[in-house]
Amino acid sequence: MFTGIVEEIARVTLMRKQGGLLRLSIEADKACEGTNIGDSISVSGVCLTVVAIKGRELSFDVMPETVNLTTLKNLTFGEKVNLERALVAGNRIGGHFVTGHIDCTGIIRSKKMSRGSLGFEIGVPAKFFKYCIPKGSVAVDGISLTIAYVKRGSFSVCIIPHTAKATILGFKHSADKVNVEFDMLAKKL
Repeated sequence: MFTGIVEEIARVTLMRKQGGLLRLSIEADKACEGTNIGDSISVSGVCLTVVAIKGRELSFDVMPETVNLTTLKNLTFGEKVNLERALVAGNRIGGHFVTGHIDCTGIIRSKKMSRGSLGFEIGVPAKFFKYCIPKGSVAVDGISLTIAYVKRGSFSVCIIPHTAKATILGFKHSADKVNVEFDMLAKKL
């Protein structure tokens, strides 16, 4: 379980097929602190299990279904990803409960600066549109956000300058794909 408050931007150091799995390695700083093999880490919103730690490098084995359903399949050497360690009981929850189980990938339809914030319109497949609730929570690439408004086939979110610098969302462009996890409460309606 995660909060959707990204702890750091990290860099992909390895993407290699290993048997039926994808071995993904990431060079991190903060996410390495106190992390052990078997711990869960949110990698751009995708919950992955640490299988190896070597210095500042965390490695994960990714199942084929996870690769196919997320943007992990598009990662390349040196690309940046959002990282968040799992929630620790007793800590503040600054975002919302995020499982790291991606519902779909969305496509950024537009990115605009308006009155000091950066707005994104994100298109999602029709079968997920029912989870787009104005003022509801959504995780985009693992970032806890509030849906600003909804229109047929898409939802919009806005981020403050701090979030644009502290996550990879600020570096994304129109037509880029993002991992989307809708709020578990929206899925219960």
